[in-house]
Amino acid sequence: MVTVYYHFIGQAMGLDGAKALMIFILYALRLQQKAYADIKVGNAINVFNRYGYFSISMRVVPRNDTDHSWIFREPTVDVFMNLPEKQSLKRSIGGGGGQVFQGDFHMEFCDNVKQLLQAYFRDFSVERLEKPWQAFTGSWSKFTLARNLGLDVSYVTGDHCYVLVRVARHRETANLAMDMESTDLHEPVAKQVASVNVGDSLSVIEFVRSFGSHYVTSYVTGNSLYQVYVYAPNAYKVIKERLKTKGVSQISNQELIGYFSPWYAEHVGKIQSASGNATVENWAHQRLRVKFFVFGFASLLKLHGDTKLLSELNGMLGNEALLKLDLKTLAPAFKDIQKRAWFHEVMDNNLKLWEVNM
Repeated sequence: MVTVYYHFIGQAMGLDGAKALMIFILYALRLQQKAYADIKVGNAINVFNRYGYFSISMRVVPRNDTDHSWIFREPTVDVFMNLPEKQSLKRSIGGGGGQVFQGDFHMEFCDNVKQLLQAYFRDFSVERLEKPWQAFTGSWSKFTLARNLGLDVSYVTGDHCYVLVRVARHRETANLAMDMESTDLHEPVAKQVASVNVGDSLSVIEFVRSFGSHYVTSYVTGNSLYQVYVYAPNAYKVIKERLKTKGVSQISNQELIGYFSPWYAEHVGKIQSASGNATVENWAHQRLRVKFFVFGFASLLKLHGDTKLLSELNGMLGNEALLKLDLKTLAPAFKDIQKRAWFHEVMDNNLKLWEVNM
């Protein structure tokens, strides 16, 4: 990347090597500060830089760090010109409208760990990746997997089924609602596009190294509480069929709590927040405790139909985590149809290799 920018800046401005290098360093520092400060629709990232490790640079699961001020710190590059400022695309979802809770509450039945990870990252899309959740989880050991899902490690291997229950509070959303096909490129990007040659895979790889592989088209930030319940296959099938035929709204709270209790479940996972906010998690452990026969435990199902608890939680879940993300390839940078097809061919081959080998 240094070589690319140094060459473009020096050539464009007619500067000697030392001056061009100094300008590049200043530009790179500005780019880095901008990149680590926030997420912006239209900006590009290189998914290969941290494939399998996205949970390091995007706050999507609880972390052990002490700095909770960031949500997204994956390096990004400003590729397209004349995009609207993020502020004009951002919409804060606050109170009002008579709603008790601004967000969603849902559960997903998962036959295995793979489906559980897919469910957790349901709202994260990376164009041309068949398994986008692996971009976050490919590096997770079974111990990391268990910790991030709030489970004992013995329950992430073997013959188990799962139910993921999650309540998410949406705070900010942004969408890139414009035609990217006709959007102009910044000069260094346009020059690199011009140097890409059909049949030369290295020229595509160099472009991706310099300016990225995908750009952000939309995102949602906020926070969530989630809990995983582990079942033996037979009990899981019974509960899944019961809720499928009757529906949650047609089942009493007592019956619902029973299905999501140690009476049926092999293991009741911890309630965790996507941001790792200890205050919210402590609130959940205290306020969401239920008793079912001899069992006492904290359950997100206690929120079901309880407007008082939902109202309390509505104010506690702040803008602290990334809840949804949509990434599209940088194909719109290539106006030539043949170059675009070649870009996608090289991208597809590399993405498949990463998915298979990670």
